[in-house]
Amino acid sequence: MKCALGPALKVLALRMPALAIPVLAIPALLFAGTMRAADAPVVVTSIKPIHSLVSAIMQGVGEPELIVDGAASPHTYNLKPSNARALQEAKVIFWVGPGLEAFLEKPLQALGRDASIAELDNAPGLVKLPFREGGAFEPHDDGDEHDSASGQHDEADAAHDADPGHDSDHGAFDTHLWLDPMNAKAMAAMITTTLVAADPANALTYQGNAKALDDRLDKLDTEIKGIVAPVKGKPFIVFHDAYQYFEHRYGIRVAGSITVSPETIPGAERVSEIHRKVGELGATCVFAEPQFQPRLVNVVIEGTRAKSGVLDPEAATLKAGPDLYFNLMRGIANSMKDCLSSA
Repeated sequence: MKCALGPALKVLALRMPALAIPVLAIPALLFAGTMRAADAPVVVTSIKPIHSLVSAIMQGVGEPELIVDGAASPHTYNLKPSNARALQEAKVIFWVGPGLEAFLEKPLQALGRDASIAELDNAPGLVKLPFREGGAFEPHDDGDEHDSASGQHDEADAAHDADPGHDSDHGAFDTHLWLDPMNAKAMAAMITTTLVAADPANALTYQGNAKALDDRLDKLDTEIKGIVAPVKGKPFIVFHDAYQYFEHRYGIRVAGSITVSPETIPGAERVSEIHRKVGELGATCVFAEPQFQPRLVNVVIEGTRAKSGVLDPEAATLKAGPDLYFNLMRGIANSMKDCLSSA
C-alpha cells in the first residue's frame, strides 16, 4: 500500500499549489465583497423617482433604502417604525423637500440629526415653476398669490432660461420637479456631490455613474420629444396638477385638473366645472392616477366624447430601481400619445 500510494501522493503534492490558489482565492473574494458592502454608507431616499436617481449613482457601491414604497403616495404617507429606524441609521438622506414630503419634516429633525440631509429642491440649476391658478386650475391654499395660468406655455428651452427661484418659500412652487429630465440632471449633480462628500473612498464610482446617468437622461429627453411630437398642443385634463414640468419641457398642454391636490376630494361644484370644461374641449382625454379615485374621472367624462387614460407621476405601479425613472418618463409620454392620438 505504501508503494502504491507513493507516486499518487507525489502527483497530488505537485498539483497542490495550482489547486490551492483558486480554492484560497474564493474566500478572499467573498471577504472582499463583504467588505465593499460593509463600507457602503447607509443611504435613505424618500420617493421612488429620487430613489431611482440615487440607485443609478450608487451602482457598484450599495443600494439606497426607500421610504415611500409600493403604490403609496408622499401626499398621504404615514411614517412606519421601519422607516424611523432607517432614518436613525442613515449616513445620507435624500428628499425633495417639505413642500412634497411634509410627513418627513419633523422626523428628519428628530431622527436624522447624525445624517447628511440633501434637500433636492435646493439643487443648483433647477427650474422651479409656481403653482397655477385661475381657469380650470384651483387656487392653492398656501397663503401666496400667483398669476393665473392660461394653460399655454413657453417653449421648453426658454423655460430653462428662467430664474430658478431658489429664494422662494417652501410651498410657493410646484414640487413635482423630477418630471423634467433637465431637473433630474440637476438633482443628480447634487446627489453625486453629497455622496462624494459623505463617502470619498467611492468618489470615482459615484462620478463615473453620474456621467453615465447624465448621458442617459439626454437620450431620454430626445426620445420623449419624438414620442409626444404628434400630440403637442392637444389639450387634456389631469387628476391633479402635477405635470407642469413635463409640459414646459415638451410643449404639451394641460387644460385643467380635477383637484388641486390628490389628498383633497373635490366637491360637486368642482367636478361639474371640469365636466363643463371637458365638454367645451370636445374630444380629449382625462387622465386618472393609480393611487386615487378613478370614479371621479368617470363622472367627469360621462356624456362627453372624451376618453380616459392613466398617468403615474410618482411611479406607484413601477418596480423601484435605477431604471425606474426612465420607465416612469416613457410611461407618461406613451400614455399621453396613445390616448390623445385616438381622441
